[in-house]
Amino acid sequence: MSPRRNHPRRRWGVGRSAGPPVEPVPRGAEAEETWRGEVWRVRQISGGAAVKTYRCPGCDQEIRPGVPHLVAWPVAGPVGFGGSAGVGGPVGGAGERRHWHTGCWNARERRRPTS
Repeated sequence: MSPRRNHPRRRWGVGRSAGPPVEPVPRGAEAEETWRGEVWRVRQISGGAAVKTYRCPGCDQEIRPGVPHLVAWPVAGPVGFGGSAGVGGPVGGAGERRHWHTGCWNARERRRPTS
């Protein structure tokens, strides 16, 4: 005997809005966003691809292996500055990348920096 279903089955596409389809950004794809006068490149990291522990700059908590999150780095230096990052290496290099919880990145305008 099959398990009981407490919700009706829906056919794919039934009950959806008639508006244009919304394409989600696929995991691993990059997008650019502007924040604090800089252009940042943002990449989604899937749980399967998250194999190291990182510290989120938004909440100062660990992002454990297996947790989906995003990584962001500046495309160029702050507006009005050359493009050299100094200590961390070239702009956009490994020293400039920061791993964020997705919710922390989305709320970055409403939060104060943790350090």
